Amino acid sequence: MDKLILIVIVTLAFTSYVNAKTFTRCGLVGALRSQGFDEANLRDWVCLVESESSRRTDVVGKPNKDGSRDYGLFQINDRYWCSNTSTAGKDCNITCSQLLTDDITVASKCAKKIYKRHRFLAWRGWTKHCQNKPLPDISNC
Repeated sequence: MDKLILIVIVTLAFTSYVNAKTFTRCGLVGALRSQGFDEANLRDWVCLVESESSRRTDVVGKPNKDGSRDYGLFQINDRYWCSNTSTAGKDCNITCSQLLTDDITVASKCAKKIYKRHRFLAWRGWTKHCQNKPLPDISNC
């Protein structure tokens, strides 16, 4: 089983390298707006993405204490939200590899689903770096 997981991760890493994107802050703001994120929380979303993935779509996090990993721009966890098989699954009904492309449509939809259930508290990066702290300035975006 460990060998299969390693193969999947290596495949995902190669695939994400080809399709990876690093957003500028204003580029991220524009992308989030085009995905319909609420303007009132846009600074929180920017802070979350900056703290979780440094605005990169190709990030696969190191294993968490429970062995799960976080994927993509929003660092969405594979324990609950995405599947590491070739078949879509888990709560967002997607594969984790779909979170690693420069098209953030699938990742955005899943992130909104997570937010609807748990707000920003689902993301440790947000609670550690954004909650009750100054949020990024996006006034020029």
